[in-house]
Amino acid sequence: MRVIGLISGTSVDGIDTALVEIRGTTNDLEIDLIKGETYPYPQALREQILAVCAGEKLDMSELTDLDDAIAAQFAQAAVKIEQGESIKAELIGSHGQTVFHRPPNRPSLGYSLQLGRGEVIAQQTKRLTVSQFRQADLAAGGQGAPLVSKIDAYLLSHLDHSRCIQNIGGIGNVTYLPPRQTVNWEAKIIGWDTGPGNVLIDLAVMQLTQGQQHYDQDGKWSAQGTPCQPLIEQWLKEDFFQESPPKSTGRELFGLAYLEQCKLQAEQYQLSSADWLATLTELTVQSIVTSYQAFLPESPHQVLLCGGGSHNTYLKNRLKQRLAPKTQVITTDDLGFNADYKEAIAFAVLAYWRFAVAVPGNLPQVTGAHQPMLLGQIHLPVI
Repeated sequence: MRVIGLISGTSVDGIDTALVEIRGTTNDLEIDLIKGETYPYPQALREQILAVCAGEKLDMSELTDLDDAIAAQFAQAAVKIEQGESIKAELIGSHGQTVFHRPPNRPSLGYSLQLGRGEVIAQQTKRLTVSQFRQADLAAGGQGAPLVSKIDAYLLSHLDHSRCIQNIGGIGNVTYLPPRQTVNWEAKIIGWDTGPGNVLIDLAVMQLTQGQQHYDQDGKWSAQGTPCQPLIEQWLKEDFFQESPPKSTGRELFGLAYLEQCKLQAEQYQLSSADWLATLTELTVQSIVTSYQAFLPESPHQVLLCGGGSHNTYLKNRLKQRLAPKTQVITTDDLGFNADYKEAIAFAVLAYWRFAVAVPGNLPQVTGAHQPMLLGQIHLPVI
């Protein structure tokens, strides 16, 4: 089946769009990426989304307008990715744009809000659309995240050695995959959000350049600085880093207010701009490494990076230096699995699992849900 996957992550860079051909179910799952593109939001819409993520208040009319505006951009992305293709997709899987995420606080269920209504996408594209993937997992007592772990398991596991699939988007998340030959293999997969990925680095770059740059390209700016270890050790005392998985997070914790708090704490060290960015990058690195040390059953044989952070050479090199000497750090690109569109591909697969083959998409031991669940709400277009 030909499927389109759509997602805009916590960096709010734009809509990652993947057109894929999917065959099989789980053990025989096969994916061919036909085309992948990222379609930036209009600047005004991106700024509005970022403001809402930072806590700006909206009345209900403004919220519905924003929901529909995001949906229209997602629909346009789905149409654009198919231009020039003679065979059209039968299905769209849209994660939408997360603007608020609250992990469960027992006995209260978690709450996660993704804008970009699937019903609007279905009508504007005239394609069956699956959206709102997090809700069924949340209703079963889960975190609603990370949701890519089961796809990681069936596409990126290795028969003989263990792997960590480390996504570094705005927020970082990991899936630990034991060797495929392990007894009761799937039940031993674990995963969690590791903490900030690019979000704090990107915010700092925008502040330092008055909005002229949105990220530290290839980590070149950070590479000129020296991390401030006392600051990093102070920041790693944050409660989230001490919590055991399952756990998830977002801009609600690691956002602008958190960055401003970090900046106040950094004043006494009189850091240069490069030192500041190097220190924020090192927080991402050490939050990943310390979580592996605390929560993994062993050091992985390989760490496979994906997401925007996989292009940050400085960050990647720092990870190599911090991880166990025998752990190899590569990207999913090195295995022929596109690192930039992996998340979009994942939501195409989740839509396919929901609609075409009725396979539960969550791993309860990763999200904390009480049971496996079919993920996603199905929206039929009126033709």
